[in-house]
Amino acid sequence: MISETAAAHPIVTALQRESSSWLVSAIVALGELTLEVEADRVVHVCRFLREEKSFNRISTITAVDRYPVEPRFEVVYHLYSVTLKQRVRVRARVESANPEIDSVIPVWEGANWYEREVFDLFGIRFRNHPEMTRILMPDGWEGHPLRRDYPVHGHRYDYAETEGGSTL
Repeated sequence: MISETAAAHPIVTALQRESSSWLVSAIVALGELTLEVEADRVVHVCRFLREEKSFNRISTITAVDRYPVEPRFEVVYHLYSVTLKQRVRVRARVESANPEIDSVIPVWEGANWYEREVFDLFGIRFRNHPEMTRILMPDGWEGHPLRRDYPVHGHRYDYAETEGGSTL
């Protein structure tokens, strides 16, 4: 659903002119636009926002785990236009059975580590990512700590065993 305020926003009207199937919803809250897009269209929307609307900076990528609701995950992209001094948030929902979405590295190379962080902490894979490996947790770590079904106290883990070192 597109709110009345969002429907009049120039970015929303431009996106709808480009393709009416890209937007699932749009809302303006606290002066900032949030767009929800189909997961399979996220690269197209991001490329359009960069090339046509001057959103030349990706500030961060994160995720939300809506467990037990399906689609469980929401990947959130925070974009900024230096020339317009505006922000826009782009969200795409991803199912828990196969949590995957296309990488936006072809649009912004700086998305590399952000996507790896989301993969590491939520387990969402980014298709066509050049190095989809953990970035924060050790290689042998089991699970993804920011998922809502992750044990509150974590899994038992002994760093000394994996590094061959001794405990103090």
